[in-house]
Amino acid sequence: MICVFLLLPVNYYGQEMQHKQIHSESLEVFTIGNVKEGSKWFWTHCLALYVISCSACVLLHFEYKNITKMRLAHITGSPVNPSHFTVLVRSIPCSQNHSYSKSVEDFFSTYYPASYVSHQMVYRAGRVDKLMKDAEKMYRMLKTIESTTKKSYMPCCLCGKSTHSFEALNNDAESVEIKTSSDELQPSQREKKLKISEQKDVEKIYRKLKTIETQNKMSSTPGCLCGGIMHYFKMLKKEAESVECKTSSDRSQPSQTDKERPAAFVFFRTRYAAIVAAQVLQSSNPMLWVTQLAPEPNDVYWSNLSIPYKQVWLRKIATLLGAFVFMFVFLAPVTFVQGLTQLDQLRQTFPFLKGILKQKFMNQLVTGYLPSVILMLFMYAVPPTMMLFSTIEGNVSHSERKKSAGIKVLYFTIWNVFFVNVLSGSIIRQLSVFSSFRDIPTQLAKAVPTQATFFTTYVLTSGWASLSCEVIQLFPLLCNGFRRFILRRQEEPCSNHALTFPHHTEIPRLLLFGLLGFTCSIMAPLILPFLLVYFFLAFLVYRNQILNVYVPKYESGGQFWPVVHNTTIFSLVLTQVIALGVFGIKRSPVASGFTIPLIFLTLLFNEYCRQRFSPVFKRSPAQVLIEMDKQDENWGRAEEIYKLLRTAYCQFPLLSLDLSTSQELSMAGNSGQNKDEGSSKDQESHNPDLNEIKLSS
Repeated sequence: MICVFLLLPVNYYGQEMQHKQIHSESLEVFTIGNVKEGSKWFWTHCLALYVISCSACVLLHFEYKNITKMRLAHITGSPVNPSHFTVLVRSIPCSQNHSYSKSVEDFFSTYYPASYVSHQMVYRAGRVDKLMKDAEKMYRMLKTIESTTKKSYMPCCLCGKSTHSFEALNNDAESVEIKTSSDELQPSQREKKLKISEQKDVEKIYRKLKTIETQNKMSSTPGCLCGGIMHYFKMLKKEAESVECKTSSDRSQPSQTDKERPAAFVFFRTRYAAIVAAQVLQSSNPMLWVTQLAPEPNDVYWSNLSIPYKQVWLRKIATLLGAFVFMFVFLAPVTFVQGLTQLDQLRQTFPFLKGILKQKFMNQLVTGYLPSVILMLFMYAVPPTMMLFSTIEGNVSHSERKKSAGIKVLYFTIWNVFFVNVLSGSIIRQLSVFSSFRDIPTQLAKAVPTQATFFTTYVLTSGWASLSCEVIQLFPLLCNGFRRFILRRQEEPCSNHALTFPHHTEIPRLLLFGLLGFTCSIMAPLILPFLLVYFFLAFLVYRNQILNVYVPKYESGGQFWPVVHNTTIFSLVLTQVIALGVFGIKRSPVASGFTIPLIFLTLLFNEYCRQRFSPVFKRSPAQVLIEMDKQDENWGRAEEIYKLLRTAYCQFPLLSLDLSTSQELSMAGNSGQNKDEGSSKDQESHNPDLNEIKLSS
């Protein structure tokens, strides 16, 4: 309100000139650059700067305080979280006498005898991982066939009967025969091709499952590598029986020794014991027995746990260098975009465009709308690249990976969208600008008001357009259409493919627009109404998406808020530095003198928040953890917690929760079995080795 109703009139009438109609004026007339040097009206800009800074700091303090309370409430009020009792141990020393599992058991039994419960090793993924994907694919395919036959009352395409159970004929055979009666069902050519393809897939996976089962029977090796209770396929004779994985998590099988990796999840009796073990240095060699609190089971990024810990710091340096190289390589398209905004440079570089650029519509299109659209298209390649860098970095959880990618995207967008566009028109000019850092405030003060048109257009194209794309979910919509109408796959995707909130793309965009709002609030207040509309629409859109579209797979506990706070403080300080440079250029010593203390006060407020609130986001308070442990002990939850820990961190859950047979299908299968009981007995009399493939849970 202050910027629009106070600063805009001051900027508009800052110089004695004959004004046109407001809609015909250039946007530069509404910037601080239109105020003449030595004007006495700069006190309004200084006052607005103080109001904005104080309001932002007060709101940040209350928000930081509320989110800290919500984080503590999340720790104390949420159900029992296995990650509170679990420590991730990496860089386990290798021994020729015994396995990694035995080393972990001996170490923690010796040094943590009262609190150590058990541990779970991390294994090298390979054939089991491939088998899981094949099994899930077969389940979804069978489920689709089941629902199709159920709706159309047609015989099952696997066994030719009207039953709802899937049977594999001839247990000793290497293929599954399809017995469809031609007088009952006359499918089209396309349906025949689909059934033949489905038959081949089932036959292939059937052979794999049978081979694995035979090997397990011969070697007496449990089917579950991770020690948890999991679902798996087994060939049953006549009647289906549930078979559980019976592996001991505290002993390593000889055939699994070569598959173990030097990483493990160690379980403790109390939360306090786990937090102490995670924060204490375990060995005199800091590169051995490295401990940290384990992420939530659904948050674990299993593939990165196999990375040797000694490679992590090298990977971080390599990805940091790669991000810097990518950032500077991206200067080429940004420089091209910036060149489009300079009309005089375009006419000198491309003389044949003089006639075209004389037209008002083409002039506004080329210099106003086109640069922001081109930059937005190039920016779509940034989040996947930064996510790849964060994956190579070696993060052990999805939340850490997204947080690292989000920080990289944030730095990238602030550098390329703001600084590079503001300070430069060509690469040579960029180098000359950064050769003297003392002139940076002056250069920013000169350049920011002139880029008001570009930033306003960027808010419209990248901001408003991104919200519309967020609502319709354009990319998932195209993928779903391609899968259904091109690939002809009607089965629903599994729960692992559910949409999760893209923190690494949306949070950097919001913070970038916040940076533009702070820096342009005094320099070019005309951008604020567009930003206000964007943030209002963003609140409605993201609230709907979070509640109704995105599926939360894990909880980060507010770990992204410190990034938001620090970026907001950076935006405030940058705004104050730019204002200081503007006041110096416009020769207003009073406004400059009042701006310098404001910078130090903002930094002092940031230090207070860092000391007061930030430690809660890095470490959990012992007082809260001990009270929760006492509460669990009084309520007798110990056995329930220990049982939960044994199955929480299962590296190879063969099937997701979607693969558990639903009650509806079970009832339908039972009804179909009762109807065809007589025919089943007849077939069994002809084929005594008839077995049934079922999903046992």
